[in-house]
Amino acid sequence: MPSSSKTGSKTVLIVEDNEDNLVIYSTILRHAGFTVIEARDGRAGVEAATHDHPGLILMDVSIPIIDGWEATRQLKSDAATADIPIIALTAHALASDQQKAFDAGCDGYIAKPAEPRVVLAAVERYLGHAQAA
Repeated sequence: MPSSSKTGSKTVLIVEDNEDNLVIYSTILRHAGFTVIEARDGRAGVEAATHDHPGLILMDVSIPIIDGWEATRQLKSDAATADIPIIALTAHALASDQQKAFDAGCDGYIAKPAEPRVVLAAVERYLGHAQAA
């Protein structure tokens, strides 16, 4: 089954509207050998996940158009994307926010500000280590 797509198990979709966070997390993941897809709002995140089927999604919850909670619910309710692990990566750091993330369907939760190495370690727990190109 040949494919021209670069996506797969070592691909991470980052759904994040803050440019600084997007650059930091994308850079460390790319440096570690992961392919990174970026989306800046919930609708674009759902579309990218459906089209590219990444191995993992890092989902901010305070994003435009469709918030991260709803984007996660949509992805988890669609058989085509339900199997993609989603880690909430959010400044909402209360225990109730963590529970809300799991209730929405998230598989993991990281409170921001998050040390980039913590994010990388979480991605590696789900996807294993990537080989730098």
